[in-house]
Amino acid sequence: MGEIIYGSTLAIELKQQMARQIQAWTSSGQRAPHLAVILVGNHPASLSYIKGKTKACTEIGMQSTLYHLPEDTTQEQLHTQIRACNANTEIDGILVQLPLPAHLDEQLAIQTIDPSKDVDGLHPINVGLLHSGLPGFVP
Repeated sequence: MGEIIYGSTLAIELKQQMARQIQAWTSSGQRAPHLAVILVGNHPASLSYIKGKTKACTEIGMQSTLYHLPEDTTQEQLHTQIRACNANTEIDGILVQLPLPAHLDEQLAIQTIDPSKDVDGLHPINVGLLHSGLPGFVP
């Protein structure tokens, strides 16, 4: 017989576990993990999702920064912001909120993220490692 798993209960347990781990890190003098969220435009579902992510980060003691770019951001402007987050040693993870406006290429944006900071695991390197069953960054 199968086991029933309650997502809400599991989420609470995972948040508590992460909060304890972050507390241990910061108590030992390490900084809290830092998530950079890049949002282009004002897609209502994306705004709601990001609000939830920001709240979750706060609840577990993680730092988060929202880079909210205007709807008319160019591909190069988006890539410049992603590269700045890649280069920032204080940022541990990057989330480019999808969907992007129609004039932007999502795959090019995802490929610009440093695979070691790709929290969604969508970079082709991370997808390939996961698909191959090899160790790598798991979302």
